[in-house]
Amino acid sequence: MLRSLKRNRRVLMTVDAIGGVWRYALDLVAELGRHDCEIVLAGLGPQPSAAQRTEAERIATVEWLDTPLDWMTEREADLDTLPAEIERLVRRYAIDLVHLNAPSQACGMTPTCPLVAVSHSCVVTWFQAVKDAPLPRAWTWQKRRNRRGFDRADVVIAPSASHAALLEHCYGAIGNLEVVRNAVQPGLVSAPAREPLGFAAGRWWDEGKDARTLEAAAARCRWPVLAAGPARGPNGAECSFEAVRGLGELPGSEVRSLMARAGIFVSPSVFEPFGLAALEAGEAGTPLLLADIPTYRELWDGAALFFPPCDAAALADAFNLLAADDRLRQSLGGAARQRALDYSPERQTARMLSIYDAACAPAMAEA
Repeated sequence: MLRSLKRNRRVLMTVDAIGGVWRYALDLVAELGRHDCEIVLAGLGPQPSAAQRTEAERIATVEWLDTPLDWMTEREADLDTLPAEIERLVRRYAIDLVHLNAPSQACGMTPTCPLVAVSHSCVVTWFQAVKDAPLPRAWTWQKRRNRRGFDRADVVIAPSASHAALLEHCYGAIGNLEVVRNAVQPGLVSAPAREPLGFAAGRWWDEGKDARTLEAAAARCRWPVLAAGPARGPNGAECSFEAVRGLGELPGSEVRSLMARAGIFVSPSVFEPFGLAALEAGEAGTPLLLADIPTYRELWDGAALFFPPCDAAALADAFNLLAADDRLRQSLGGAARQRALDYSPERQTARMLSIYDAACAPAMAEA
């Protein structure tokens, strides 16, 4: 792929195989490939599954690095190997631009090409949103490292205006900050028939997804509630379901199919910088029942039903209201489908290419 006769733009993009960054990266890479970009994916953290690696290698060159993810280590020194690993790949593949999927990864970088850093999440914003508290003292190095990454990157990207505001609340002004909303590839618009069930998807071991509220509400819901996603995380955190029917981790295609069959999609999350699962459900025309947090209100106001965060009784009441009203579900499902068109891969890719162009312009002019 990297030896085509035409000299396309070559982008090195970091990725991890654990959460939403994987889906974000692969969907974006697929679109960039249609616009004369050649991608090298540089993986951090736990190795991808065989299925993940196969999927990635269909559209990109894949290199897995030795450096861990910043939130999976307590030793800042463990991250000091990353600049050399990235620079080695920049030289090997004659990279034109480095796209980092965590600002902390820009810390200490001295590549000879532009750096674009995307803030999908970080421990600092997580603690602020989930705990309403400052970062514990043992993790303060994370804040310092992220701040240095913001300052080093040529452009910093947030996936929503709400997350951009939270970043500046936690870190102070970020002069090179842009908002580029996420997207998902089109999936199954609707199943042959909707089923009387609620569906949720997330990394349930993450306290920010609020599995506790979903579990408490499910016992009062008139339809069964199914939840896809891992209940135990790589950091040892875990949750358990009883009233909710936990499905564990499923292939993405199966999750999208369940979304399209479900009568209601539920997200009790108290922290979502964007919320790809809600977008996937909205793209399928599934009625959205969402916690009333800034990101969801920004993206889905007028196209979803909201309930107060962490309020299991309110969630159950809203769920039962939807379950009892076919017309309301149809109306909300149609509104969600229409709103999802605003967050298309084409729009996201056009914005990213514009940012890539601007970041590369000085180097091109000099050349």
